[in-house]
Amino acid sequence: MLRWLLDLDLVDGPVPWIIWGLAAIGVIGLLIRPLRRRWVVRMAIGIVAGALLGWLLVVWVDASDAFGVPMPVTVKWWTTAGFAAIGLSVAALWASRRWQKALAILTVITSVLSMFLGINQAFGLDRSLGDIFGINTLSALDHFAPPQTTPVDESTPLYKTWTPPADLPSQGRYGALTGSHAITSSDGFKPRSATIYMPPAALVKDPPPLPVVVFMMGLPGWPSPHPMVDVMNEFAAKNRGLAPIVVIADQLGSQTQNPGCVDSAKYGGVETYFNKDIPDYIRTHLRVLQDAKYWTIAGYSNGGACAFMWGARHPDIWGNIATASGEPWAGSSDPASVLTPVYKGDKAAFDANKPSAILKEHPGEYAGHYAIFCAGALDKKYGPLNRVSAGLAEAAGFQTTFYLVPNATHTGPGLRGGLAKAFSILFPRWGLAAG
Repeated sequence: MLRWLLDLDLVDGPVPWIIWGLAAIGVIGLLIRPLRRRWVVRMAIGIVAGALLGWLLVVWVDASDAFGVPMPVTVKWWTTAGFAAIGLSVAALWASRRWQKALAILTVITSVLSMFLGINQAFGLDRSLGDIFGINTLSALDHFAPPQTTPVDESTPLYKTWTPPADLPSQGRYGALTGSHAITSSDGFKPRSATIYMPPAALVKDPPPLPVVVFMMGLPGWPSPHPMVDVMNEFAAKNRGLAPIVVIADQLGSQTQNPGCVDSAKYGGVETYFNKDIPDYIRTHLRVLQDAKYWTIAGYSNGGACAFMWGARHPDIWGNIATASGEPWAGSSDPASVLTPVYKGDKAAFDANKPSAILKEHPGEYAGHYAIFCAGALDKKYGPLNRVSAGLAEAAGFQTTFYLVPNATHTGPGLRGGLAKAFSILFPRWGLAAG
């Protein structure tokens, strides 16, 4: 598949409007014919039957929890309208001329594509076909300032001493960590290439050491930087280019597997990768602050489960946990997907790796650590689960925040809203903004 096709912007570019326009033209073209009674009846049946089928399909998906998340309201409307257009097109195949049959077939195609694009935008997670299929087409980003070798004075917040230089870019840069800059696993895990976001302050000639965030997307998913880039650029614009360096890394290995956030014979050392290999890489390649106060492990959905687990198990590395619509533990939605391949059916080992058990193993070690749990206010599944996770973290000694993103479900708006809330709390803690 050509790279240009994988890179097509399905959200902000002209592609959606072109497809929607073609579908609308097709529908209008099919409707324009003499209003004979037989055609009107057939047309009405096609539209109503199609719309009803589309609506019932989404109702069934919601009722059966087929995808594990509630459908955004706009998905219902896109599906209803799309199936109505398909119903009209099918009705137009009878008693019509060849050009009308051809137009009907083209309208079916553009209606399906319109639904696909509209539903993708409703979920708000994938910007391109590459994102949807988990294919990284980003160019390498490999120009970093070397780590700081002299001691850093952390007594004064950076925002008070930072003067943006003339070469400060207006936005950060992002790209893939590949080739000689790839983060490799020391214990048999096979991650897909990580990506990285460098804020404007990290791109100047002599950048200051900055906080660092390691972030994970959900399942299915890949280390897409786009949600984090959108949020970080907004914060950087408000804070004179200051923001953390963000490494977006892969805790899955593929779109179809769940290593359960632990080292295993089946998938290799994913926990070692995130809590040894990635920290070692950061310390030797990036100009970051070294104290755990400035290090954050974060994730969305499945990535949130790993973030909570590793932040609880490794408080010496991670001073902060931030989750957006995070699962309470790896495999909570489908225990068999983790219990069988990762733990070989050992339920006791599976339970021992839940945060509720891990937190008890580190009494008194979370003083001064932050834990932020966010979910969509309309997310009836992950909202309550994150409230429970926040309660566990608070009881263990974390300084904890629980936040519900208004009018959001388990989709892109919930993710971005959760990240925005988390960083509004962490920026003052890191000294990047006033409290």
